[in-house]
Amino acid sequence: MSELQDLVALIRADTPLIVVETPDEPGAVALFRQTLRHVWRAMYRWTITEGLRRLDLDREDAAETAPDTGATLQAIRSATQRGVYLLLDFHPYLDYAGTQRQLRDILQRRDCLPHVIVLVGHKVELPPGLEAKAVRHRPRPPDATALARLVREVAEAYAAEHGGRRVRTDDETVARIALNLRGLSLPDARRIARHLVFDDGALGDDDLPKLNRLKFELLNRSGHLHYEYDTARFADVAGARRLKRWVEQRRRAFAEGDPPPGLDPPKGVLLLGVQGCGKSMLAKAVAGALGVPLVRLDFGALYAKYHGETEGNLRGALASIEQLAPCVLWIDEIEKGLAASGEDADGGVSRRVLGYLLTWMAERRSRVFLVATANQVHELPAELLRKGRFDEIFFVDLPGADVRREVFALHLAARGFDPAAFDLDALAQASEGFSGAEIEQAIVSALYAAHAAETTLNDFLLRAELKQSRPLSVLMREQVDALRAWAATRTVPAD
Repeated sequence: MSELQDLVALIRADTPLIVVETPDEPGAVALFRQTLRHVWRAMYRWTITEGLRRLDLDREDAAETAPDTGATLQAIRSATQRGVYLLLDFHPYLDYAGTQRQLRDILQRRDCLPHVIVLVGHKVELPPGLEAKAVRHRPRPPDATALARLVREVAEAYAAEHGGRRVRTDDETVARIALNLRGLSLPDARRIARHLVFDDGALGDDDLPKLNRLKFELLNRSGHLHYEYDTARFADVAGARRLKRWVEQRRRAFAEGDPPPGLDPPKGVLLLGVQGCGKSMLAKAVAGALGVPLVRLDFGALYAKYHGETEGNLRGALASIEQLAPCVLWIDEIEKGLAASGEDADGGVSRRVLGYLLTWMAERRSRVFLVATANQVHELPAELLRKGRFDEIFFVDLPGADVRREVFALHLAARGFDPAAFDLDALAQASEGFSGAEIEQAIVSALYAAHAAETTLNDFLLRAELKQSRPLSVLMREQVDALRAWAATRTVPAD
């Protein structure tokens, strides 16, 4: 059933009180005006500045009452014709007992016709007595067709304001822009489209990163999400050949949005592994490979001291994530946010957080690909690890000799050195047991040593730093060995 049909059904049923929460007030009024084609009712709009005005006539009459709320409710109650009354930003006045009583009398049909009262606002909070009588209607965001039409209207407006100079774009680009604007209201989408068009008079693929950044800044009202501007390419990450192949096989199904019948859209992966072996870099590379923005959820910032606030923060963050789709959601070190889920030390907050997260993971329909990383498998709840939560669990192990050689080449090239000038095979052999992060740090330390000695970086300095450094696989041998033994028969190797 369409949104318009939903509203028509509510009006035909003489629903006493409808609540519409939306930042797009003109859009909500326009949608109710469309219901007049299907059900005939007198329709009015009220604001504190203009009073009560008739909307269903060809003309818009002058205010029929003073803006005063008491006079307005009395006029509604004494009306001789059934009507739909759109009261904009009316809810703050319900704090007054007299106003609340007047509205309750109308809703209970006390000496009045069965009117339909619609409270419209950005956020409408009602007294408990009225909340029980309200039907809340959440407007659906515009679809890709409406957004593409909006982008073209913005392009036409640009041409009109610039002497007929047309915007440089094409239908395929407009469709991609419209697809990435999904989840926004029409006013918000128009504001971003104007920003992109009026910036340089063109729309192209290079506008997509800016669009996603603006969209994120608009939707991240909770502050619990972090937009990762620098996503990596798989070519920038050493090893992880199985993971790269796995993601590449699912890239087209995720990008297209509607996979073939019988093929479920990819949900996400859990990256388990030794610290410093590149799990965070792989999360960024997954977003780069899928061609969508990467958003990190700060699990620690969700927790609050008041009852129910933590769960509300999670619900708000996940709702924002779904509006940002298509995207990759990255939860780093997920075990730290859910470690207490098996205990009641926090009053059951972690249990409720885990329950809501698991429900969202199972039931979400939006194109949000989840990448979670973890270091301590024994702290992860069993419910999170069972099949169906993630598509696959990959283990990111300590790099082998060939991967260590690749890591040296990547980090040396990133710092302006020619990898061919170094004995990469010897360096890979000398760095056995080192993680990628530890190899990078050895290069940094060797650079400091070269700078202090006023010489250039060479193999001798690199091997010296490797020899005097103790990797995590030595410092925490027991824990690392236990993790690798556990993962050997329970997970899929990333490399």
